[in-house]
Amino acid sequence: MHDEPSSNMHLEIVYGTPHVEGSVSGELLASNLELSFWGGVDHVTGEVIDRSHPLVRQCLKDKILAIPGGRGSCSGSATILELIMNGNGPRALIFERANEILAVGLFVAEEVFGKKIPMLIVDPEDFKTILGWNKRIIFIQDHCISTRQLETSTGDHYKALSPEHVRPHTPELSGLDKAMLEGNCDEKSGYTKAHELAMRIIIRTASIMKAPSLISVCQAHVDGAHFGPASVFFGKRLRDLGGKFTVPTTVNAITVDRQRWRDLGVDTGFGIESDELAKVFLDMGAQMSFTRAPYQLDSAPKLGDQVAFGESNVVCYSNSVLGSRTAKYPNMLETLIALTGRAPLASIHSAKNRVPEISISAPSFNQFREPPIDDSFWPLLGYKIGAKAGSRIPIVTGFESMERPPSRDALKAFSAAFATSAGAPMFHMLGVTPEAEQYAGLLESDALQPKISITWQDLKDTWTAFNQDSDSKVLPRTVDLVSLGNPHFSLLELKSLAQLVHGRTKHPSTSVIVTTSRAQYSLATQAGYIAQLDEFGIQVLTDTCWCFIRDPVIKKEARCIMTNSGKYAHYGPGLTGREFCFGSLSECIESACTGRWEAKVPEWLQVGVQSSS
Repeated sequence: MHDEPSSNMHLEIVYGTPHVEGSVSGELLASNLELSFWGGVDHVTGEVIDRSHPLVRQCLKDKILAIPGGRGSCSGSATILELIMNGNGPRALIFERANEILAVGLFVAEEVFGKKIPMLIVDPEDFKTILGWNKRIIFIQDHCISTRQLETSTGDHYKALSPEHVRPHTPELSGLDKAMLEGNCDEKSGYTKAHELAMRIIIRTASIMKAPSLISVCQAHVDGAHFGPASVFFGKRLRDLGGKFTVPTTVNAITVDRQRWRDLGVDTGFGIESDELAKVFLDMGAQMSFTRAPYQLDSAPKLGDQVAFGESNVVCYSNSVLGSRTAKYPNMLETLIALTGRAPLASIHSAKNRVPEISISAPSFNQFREPPIDDSFWPLLGYKIGAKAGSRIPIVTGFESMERPPSRDALKAFSAAFATSAGAPMFHMLGVTPEAEQYAGLLESDALQPKISITWQDLKDTWTAFNQDSDSKVLPRTVDLVSLGNPHFSLLELKSLAQLVHGRTKHPSTSVIVTTSRAQYSLATQAGYIAQLDEFGIQVLTDTCWCFIRDPVIKKEARCIMTNSGKYAHYGPGLTGREFCFGSLSECIESACTGRWEAKVPEWLQVGVQSSS
């Protein structure tokens, strides 16, 4: 805490860097654990729905929220925007470190809608002080946070005494950046009011990221999903202001299957709005991809490419497995970058910020051991490593000697689970990912501290959590729905699925739904896999994904959902209100045939635990 004038010794006050200024008071709701707003907070009511978070069931409406930073989904920006617009959001936000995901939601609220809620970043010691104020009424005035009301004159006095760190950083702008920012919008320049609006928000985000300048990107992946009225207005506003994407742009999975939503019984108004919003992005020049796995497309970026991607699993996979360079861009910001072709030169766009900060070793095993690990190993490991890494980029060891390295689909499952529990935008895996080898020397020199070892018991604990503590439940559990494709299934996964169901009969009371992209669906149709899935009774959806699927696609009578996705095992209970269970792809199909889940710990995991005890 900073020193105070003697006349105010009784006053508890800390300073922060105000990225949205304002004066507000309210009850403090504080936690030392990061929170993903998307999937963790109901975007209509403001209730925390992440069952793994200590703030679960707390309502953010009219509270001042203090959390260390962000984790999980890039769509938290859209969630906080909807809450601000519907009046059920917090009154102010306080962070220990930069949280550009939520910041962008606040910037859009102010720049597009004229709605303003204060946001400050404080240093770690001051954040500890604020945690001690939990449940108390606190007061915010610009850069000052206090447990007692600050009069305007007092606030001005503190402003004069404020330390250097409370002044927001200002990035250097190129002539191109200034031209777009200053609104030089005419036919000759090619710029529009959409560019001007986009640059204002990009520059404010560059400020919070402490970017020295902006950088050009060669492609973008944007989110065109319907999160509520504000997201619809935002997209249409950009298009109507003349917005056109200046770099090749793909679109993330959307909230409905555009080709089937009417047949699926989706609400007509919601379906039409979702369809229209998707068309807005196509009108601005995006490719009709609608996938959470653009790295499966021919346009996937290459090693060293500077790109602007949204969607947490896409960011993690692209940085880690492909070696392209993108920050974990919030929903809406990637759209603005796609319009201008300019992004903050910060985060892991720079090589110096891609250096691992922590060493994490996987459980030791022989890949030819009996019984062999199955595909559920990778999301379990990814989720646990993400939770241990937090905001730090890890280098993962233990796979250097594998004769058969993990497949792209295994790394997809690992990345999605890692990105769910971590705040870090990437990982390195020695012997597997393209940039890891250059950091091997850090391991040999003991430069990375702490060093963490993941045990088989850690994975069993994660398995138990994904199965919602099956030991305390009546077994076997009836499985009403098997959910596959989060992230979207690849052609090889669809092939494996077709092989698993060949010659088998689905239980009449259990539904099976898999989501994939149009591109993978087309290839699977040509190969005959879709026909085999149809014969078994599997419903294949495109365009959308499980992060958006609700009633009526999930039947009201469905009480228990089984998935092979670590990401959906985490978010699904809060999103759907259903019970969840987790297993490998083959276990999911076994449950689809029997209608039951025995919740038996996989043999390979039992052997691992026993061998290490």
